[in-house]
Amino acid sequence: MDTLVEIGKWILLVLAAGFVGQFGKSLALVLLEKRKARKKSEAASDSSQPPQSFPERPDPKAWKKKAKLEKKRLKAEAKRAKKTGHPPSQDVSK
Repeated sequence: MDTLVEIGKWILLVLAAGFVGQFGKSLALVLLEKRKARKKSEAASDSSQPPQSFPERPDPKAWKKKAKLEKKRLKAEAKRAKKTGHPPSQDVSK
């Protein structure tokens, strides 16, 4: 009699696991579809509004290149001033 009770428990356990597995997967798929549809509708409503204007970030590569060119210019100017004996000009406007 104990073996029949054990077998019955195992059968119920396997059936419960199958039930949870099957319907849990279906529920997850339904939830994912709802989430995708909601995001799609939010994206559509957002695209109807004009985008906010944010200040443009300077390109780091362009900024580095500009800084390097300025450094080279200053170095060349200092070298020229050293050769001629005149102090380099202090132009702050650039």
